[in-house]
Amino acid sequence: MTSDPLVLVVDDLAPNVRLLEAVLSPRGFRVATASSGEEALDVLSKEYPDVVLLDILMPGMDGYEVCRRIREDPGTAFLPVIMITASGEQEKIRAIESGADDFVNKPFDQAELLARVRSLVRVKRYHDTIQQQAGELARWNRELEQRVQDQIEQLDRVSRLRRFLPAQLADLIISSGDESFLNAHRREITVVCCDLRGFTGFAETAEPEDVWDILGEYNGALGDLIGRFEGTLERFTGDGLVVFFNDPIPCDDAPVRSVRMALTMRQRVQELADRWQRRGHELALGVGIAQGYATLGRVGYADRFEYASVGSVTNLATRLCAEAAPWQILVTQRVNGAAEELVVSRLVGELSLRGFSRPIRTFEVSGLDSAKVTS
Repeated sequence: MTSDPLVLVVDDLAPNVRLLEAVLSPRGFRVATASSGEEALDVLSKEYPDVVLLDILMPGMDGYEVCRRIREDPGTAFLPVIMITASGEQEKIRAIESGADDFVNKPFDQAELLARVRSLVRVKRYHDTIQQQAGELARWNRELEQRVQDQIEQLDRVSRLRRFLPAQLADLIISSGDESFLNAHRREITVVCCDLRGFTGFAETAEPEDVWDILGEYNGALGDLIGRFEGTLERFTGDGLVVFFNDPIPCDDAPVRSVRMALTMRQRVQELADRWQRRGHELALGVGIAQGYATLGRVGYADRFEYASVGSVTNLATRLCAEAAPWQILVTQRVNGAAEELVVSRLVGELSLRGFSRPIRTFEVSGLDSAKVTS
């Protein structure tokens, strides 16, 4: 509820002060008093009235000087001042020049005095409301600017996270604020490694622009599939890429999902290869898939880091990829065992792979078993 208006009465004569109090107080005004200009300025440093009734002729600091001081102070510059004058137009002109808003002649008419006070109180309250709204608007603008800045920082953070994490996981990290999974940890993963057969020879003889265009088509197509199957892209290295499943997003069907992604990748690249062939470029896809334990987490340095896996399972997938013939998908026995109910596969044999002391029992996956796959 709005408080009663406060009027500061400034007059060196006590009878005048009492008369003004007697007029104002019964009409719902609170009254503060000062008997000199200096005392009035001291009161204004402690209270903020709605109107000042200011006598002009006072010993020491007169009303003109008090009004000028009120206008010079940013805290009271818009405070309504009614000057009480005893003489004519010359005093009113000086009062206007000093910054007065209105006048009351002595002896004053009570009705006129109350009307002028009430009018300026309304003006003062309007001004206070505008100031309050301006303050709230400034606060809202600051909050909006901060929110925009926070969103910019958040988008930048998402952009950096999406360099090495699936988009949906990057969004999850931003919303939860939890990055603990980026710390090094051990987990069983399924790794998919693939690259283009014939790419080295192609890159040696083709124009750089052609190599650039084909890599763009190739990476764009496979990148889209990695997102669809919710795999974690570890790295692109020219025509090669490494993707793993079951980290950092848990994936109960990691082997099956990795095989299905590889088959879809093969189909997508075959479509691209038909166009490349018409341009005179013979390229094909080879894929290797392995399952095993690895250490995963953030690697790199302050300005650039990636989410990577370290372990023999990644090396095994890489070696199988290198052994794969054009359009062949080679998988380990564990991967084949987990996916064999849904895929068509055959035993290739025991392969001796570089970096592994024992032969690796390897299978080739040729497609999905349409009788068993419903989606």
